[in-house]
Amino acid sequence: MRLIYGLICLFILSLLPLAKGQNGIVVFQSDFGLKDGAVSAMKGVALGVSSTLKLEDLTHEIPAYNIWEAAYRLHQTVPYYPKGTVFVSVCDPGVGTERRSVVMLTKSGHYIVTPDNGTLTLLAEHLGIAEIRQIDEAINRLKNSGASYTFHGRDVYAYTAARLAAKVITFQQVGPKLPAEVVKLDYQKAEYANGTVKGNIPVLDVQYGNVWSNIPRAMIDQLGVKPGASVRVQIFHGETSLYDKTVRMVNTFGEAPVGNDVAYINSLLNFSIAVNQGNFSETYKVFSGPDWRIVVSR
Repeated sequence: MRLIYGLICLFILSLLPLAKGQNGIVVFQSDFGLKDGAVSAMKGVALGVSSTLKLEDLTHEIPAYNIWEAAYRLHQTVPYYPKGTVFVSVCDPGVGTERRSVVMLTKSGHYIVTPDNGTLTLLAEHLGIAEIRQIDEAINRLKNSGASYTFHGRDVYAYTAARLAAKVITFQQVGPKLPAEVVKLDYQKAEYANGTVKGNIPVLDVQYGNVWSNIPRAMIDQLGVKPGASVRVQIFHGETSLYDKTVRMVNTFGEAPVGNDVAYINSLLNFSIAVNQGNFSETYKVFSGPDWRIVVSR
């Protein structure tokens, strides 16, 4: 009887890491597109480690070499996945150089496998860094891939992520622990002062051309702006002014005539601006990135 009880206890203890650690989900993001087999190759490597892994896609339509957008899409998506999910993010114009290959564990319990080239900027700020480890390629590299220098997404990141997600390795076995710091991209953080809110345009709602900011709804509330009221919106690329108009705040697009410029709070609860049933980005030649700024005032 004691033997049976002991075996049951051991079985229960063996399940505890599954609840606290990796959960067998791997999510891929890249700037590869889907025109060739690059994404499929990464998934093939992962399934070669364990055919029981659940593989998901964040996006593979990051504009080529656009590290900033890769950083934002992670920020936009990672918190909605369960703790223990492993993300692979490959936007790596410096592939083959001395930039570090890392796995960052966020304070929310998510793992990000990526080059440390700025991609982790927003996650480090918003979710926090629990620990970072540098990938030891002597252990965590696809067998017989050493002669390849330009596809770390397949040979290093997908392979390491799969081994981590499948519990072939522990987080400690990824490689040596690093200081809790990452390469960061500079941008205008959201700030409120003297009746004016300043922020960044981190990304577009690409399907519709709407412009999203990093200004939270709370700062718009500080301005005292409610739906139906008007706000002045200014947009700058560097120091060049590209837009300066007064627009009406709405809850939904149906509250404004077709073709009108409108301000609204988007699905991430941040201030945004659009042309109702039009394309704001194309109309005003406004785009996104760390060098784009937006100013909102009454």
